[in-house]
Amino acid sequence: MSARRKFLQTLTHFGISIPFIKNSLLDRRVLPLAEKPVSLPIIICSRSEAWGRKVLEPAWNTLEQSGNILDAIEAGANVVELDPEDTSVGYGGLPNEEGIVSLDASIMYGPTHNCGSVAALEKIKTPSSVARLVMDRTDHMMLVGEGALRFAKAHGFREEDLLTEKARLIWLEWKENLSDRDDWFPPKDGKYLPRKRTTGTINVLGIDAKGDVAGITTTSGLFGKIPGRIGDSPIIGAGLYVDNRIGAAGATGRGEEVIRTCGSFYVVEKMLQGLSPQEACEAACQRIVEINGGLDTGDYDDKFVAVNKNGEVGCASIRGRKGQHPYVSIISNDGFKTIEGSALQWME
Repeated sequence: MSARRKFLQTLTHFGISIPFIKNSLLDRRVLPLAEKPVSLPIIICSRSEAWGRKVLEPAWNTLEQSGNILDAIEAGANVVELDPEDTSVGYGGLPNEEGIVSLDASIMYGPTHNCGSVAALEKIKTPSSVARLVMDRTDHMMLVGEGALRFAKAHGFREEDLLTEKARLIWLEWKENLSDRDDWFPPKDGKYLPRKRTTGTINVLGIDAKGDVAGITTTSGLFGKIPGRIGDSPIIGAGLYVDNRIGAAGATGRGEEVIRTCGSFYVVEKMLQGLSPQEACEAACQRIVEINGGLDTGDYDDKFVAVNKNGEVGCASIRGRKGQHPYVSIISNDGFKTIEGSALQWME
C-alpha cells in the first residue's frame, strides 16, 4: 500500500476530510519515511544529516560508555546548545525583541514518568542540563526566569553572555528594518552580515536496550519574541512527551500551535491507539491544520518526530520547503541514517 493511501486512510479513520485543504500537494510527497523497525537501543533527533551526526554520534558514544539513556540524550542536546553557529538553540541562539537570548528546555524520563523544564532562562548555555537537575534534584517540574538562573548558579553553572556577534547582527538587522516610523535606521550602504538563517528547535529522543524511554527538547525560542514569551519546548505534553509503555515524541516549529493541540502528547496517544509513529506525526500536523481552518489561513508550520518501543520512527511537518524538508536522523546498532519525512503541503 502506498504511503499516501495509508495517510489518507488514517485521516478517514479519524473522521478527517482532506478536501478542505486547499492547494494541498499530498500527491507530490516523495521518499516517504520507512517505518521498518530498528533494533534497540535507538536515539533520534529532529535534524538532517550534518547536524544529525554531530548530535547523535556523541550521544551514542555516551550511551555505550554509561549505559544511561538520560546521559546520552543530554550529551547530544548539549552539542547544539554549545555550538555558536546554530542560531536556534543555546549559545548563539537568536534573541528576543530586546536583544536578550532567552532559552527553554525540557526533559522527561519514561520509567519514572518524571520530568523537568526551564523557561526564559538567561546567561546559561545548556538549559537541557539545568532542566535535568530540576527533574533530578527538586520536587518541581518547571523553573522560570530569574529563579531558574539562581537554581543553575547554585549547581555550579557559570553566567555567560549568550549573544554572539553573528546573532547580534541578525537581531540588529531585524530591529533596524522593523518599522519605517521608529528611530532605528539601517546602515546607509544597506549592507549586513551575509547569513543563512538556521531555524528550528531540536528534539533528542532515545530508547535504551531495556526499552526505557527518554527525551529532551531545547530551543532559544521565537526570534524577536516579546520578553517573557514561552513556547512549547519547556511544556511537557506540548514540545515533548514520553511514555515508557509506548515511546516518545517531540515538536519543533510555531510553539503556540503545538501548545494549543498538546502536540507531543497527542502523537504519543495516537501511537497508544495503534497508529505507527509516522501516522501519529501526520495526524498531529493535520490536527493543527483543522484548528486553523485549513492550510491557506496562515503561514504557520510545525514538525513532529516520534519513536515507539518497537524502534519504528516517524517524522512529519505541515509544510515542506525546498532546502527545509522534514528530516529525522537515527542512530542504532544498525548504524546512522537520515530519512526524509512527509509533509501535508510541499512548497517551492
